[in-house]
Amino acid sequence: MGMRREIRVALAGNPNSGKSSLFNGLTGSHQKVGNFSGVTIEKYEGYVDHQGYRIRFVDLPGTYSLTPYSPEELVTRKFLIEESPDMVVNVVEGPNLERNLLLTTQLMEMEVDLLVAINMYDEVEERGIEIETEQLRGLLGCPVIPTSAKKKQGLEALLDHVVRVFEGDIDIRKNKLGFRPEVDGAIREITGLLRHEPDLSRFNPHWLAIKLLENDREVYGLVRDYPLWLKVERVLQRVLGETERLYRTDPEVVITEDRYAFIRGVMQECVLTPGEGRVSLTDRIDRIVLNRVLGLPIFFFIVWLVFQLTFTLGTPLMDGLDLFFGTIADAVSPLLVNETLRSVIVDGVIAGVGGVLIFLPNIVLLFLGLSFLEASGYMARAAFVVDKVMHRFGLHGKSFIPLITGFGCSIPAIMATRTLKSPSDRLATIMIIPFMSCGAKLPVHILLAGAFFEPSVAGNVVFGIYMFGVVVGLLSALLMKKTVLKSESEPFVMELPPYRWPTARSVFWQSNIKAMMYVRKAGTIILLAVLLIWVASNYPKNPAIDAALERQIATIEAGELSRGAKDVAIADAENSASAEKLEYSVAGRAGRLMEPLIRPLGFDWRIGVALVTGLAAKEVVVSTMGTIYSLGETDETSPELKTILKNDPVFDRATALSLMVFVLLYIPCVAAIGVMRKEVGTWQAVALYSGYALTAAWVFSFLTYRLANLFL
Repeated sequence: MGMRREIRVALAGNPNSGKSSLFNGLTGSHQKVGNFSGVTIEKYEGYVDHQGYRIRFVDLPGTYSLTPYSPEELVTRKFLIEESPDMVVNVVEGPNLERNLLLTTQLMEMEVDLLVAINMYDEVEERGIEIETEQLRGLLGCPVIPTSAKKKQGLEALLDHVVRVFEGDIDIRKNKLGFRPEVDGAIREITGLLRHEPDLSRFNPHWLAIKLLENDREVYGLVRDYPLWLKVERVLQRVLGETERLYRTDPEVVITEDRYAFIRGVMQECVLTPGEGRVSLTDRIDRIVLNRVLGLPIFFFIVWLVFQLTFTLGTPLMDGLDLFFGTIADAVSPLLVNETLRSVIVDGVIAGVGGVLIFLPNIVLLFLGLSFLEASGYMARAAFVVDKVMHRFGLHGKSFIPLITGFGCSIPAIMATRTLKSPSDRLATIMIIPFMSCGAKLPVHILLAGAFFEPSVAGNVVFGIYMFGVVVGLLSALLMKKTVLKSESEPFVMELPPYRWPTARSVFWQSNIKAMMYVRKAGTIILLAVLLIWVASNYPKNPAIDAALERQIATIEAGELSRGAKDVAIADAENSASAEKLEYSVAGRAGRLMEPLIRPLGFDWRIGVALVTGLAAKEVVVSTMGTIYSLGETDETSPELKTILKNDPVFDRATALSLMVFVLLYIPCVAAIGVMRKEVGTWQAVALYSGYALTAAWVFSFLTYRLANLFL
């Protein structure tokens, strides 16, 4: 079979238009993820074979317009201009057509081969909205195809139209978008001038002319170095004078007004909405959840409920995994004759990695809750509700989305700050994201809360720790915006999509991706860290300790105690010897060195070792404690570990709370630091953050320990 001919198609659309769902529906498993050249914004590409062609789709970032203010707008515009795809499929949200058509008009101005996919058409029909697609086609000058990514409707028709437009079977007719005579005449005049400059031939001259009239900085910089600029500037000055005299404003405002006038006309001629006066379900819900008084309490209740469900439903699942890994350790241990190898496999790998994976149910439940809130449309409302609070701390309401994502994992949360246009807002948000308690910190919180607090209280303790991280983050943002990052926050403009009942598939898909990231981390970074910890905790060896243990066991065996009492005495002797070995090891010596620094926080050298290894990944703090206490196959969530912690003279409620606060606030994992460096662009900013985070962690842990000793 010969090579398939290729058609390159760009998918462009507003956020929440269902564009990415349509991309997934069209390309299936034939996808790859990369980055757009020179930026950190992800690039999704995929293909589908249809009618002898390989149709290659690029899912462009969701954007409301092509005015290059945000990184997403800049990337989308740059791709359309420089990559010159064979055609653009503009995905518009059917139930909210009017809001989506601004981007459509700007794509029409670029004079690209355009197709419009009216997505979510099943919702259009459910609501009784009538869209005259033929009439719409005539006004937009391009094919209009109703689709539903959710129900896989219209996908074949869309692919058919892509092929027909590419082959020239469908005539892309002239659209009906026009501007006032003064502006229209200037566009034609500037277009004629630009056509005579060969160096600008890769740009559409009609689009360049409109952008010059809109005072677009990038296009100005592109054109003004050519000799024709003198003639172009004369036209621009003339039309500026005309619009000022006639409309008391500049051409940019006139062009924007004319676009919206065209959109209103399209809606009047092509769309009939039943019961326009009726209040929709979305509006009725919003009257409650966006209420000035009730909005914040409802938001906090929903977040609290997610964490309570995570803790309550996750416990029995954790117990099941605990039993599973314990069974594996019991089965493997007798098969390994070599004592060192047995210790590596049982005490290191199984106890360490298994001790992390048993928290997977909690992580998955947390991700499920957050994915459900996002897919339902509530997360956008939450950003709106907290915007007023955020502004008091110098942040934008949109900062809320990355911060709430930080409860799952700092890495995607830091990357999610790309939606913020202000560099100052973006940097401040990146710096406080690690203060949100990510899923990797959850095992530490669960272990300590479960060991020192009743089950009925433990969930509230964990919720309190999460909220404490939010408070410290917001106060830190305020400090930064008042000092090193002074600037005004941009006004809040964000789409509030209609409420939708999320499909189980989309919610589970999102959660699955994040859960797999956690599992992969357990199988790579954490496994390596656990093995390094085991080596550091077991070497160098001290033969004197082993010899003393042998003598002690021999004395116990020769005594007159019962068999049961002898076993208990031997176990105590072995645990005591293990503690001595650990103190003699590399890890123990490192812990001893840092003990003076952390002793005021209620920590000893063993906790110091766990905190250092936690820089690899926060889950490793739990694994390290399992290794340090020489628990072998006994998992750290078992009653035995809780008993050991409770009986340990170092550990009490005050120490547990202090450690939870320190783990919450100190430097995140190495992977998150790497992503932070990539996003902020300099190691200096990362070093500044690291110093601040360590200081904040020490100060707040110290205060927690002292106050807890007073009141608990």
